[in-house]
Amino acid sequence: MQSFINSTGAFIRDEDGVTAIEYGLMAALIATAILAGYSTLATAVSDKFTAIAGHVTSGT
Repeated sequence: MQSFINSTGAFIRDEDGVTAIEYGLMAALIATAILAGYSTLATAVSDKFTAIAGHVTSGT
């Protein structure tokens, strides 16, 4: 019985699972930030190339 109690106590004190969840949440947050930045950057670059193409086509 004492062995079961010691094992249960060790399981409760073990924080490896909590750490893994925290790292997973941080990775998801970083991925979301990268995707949001990529979307904004892609729109800006596309707009710039469209403006350049317009200037080249019109000859100005």
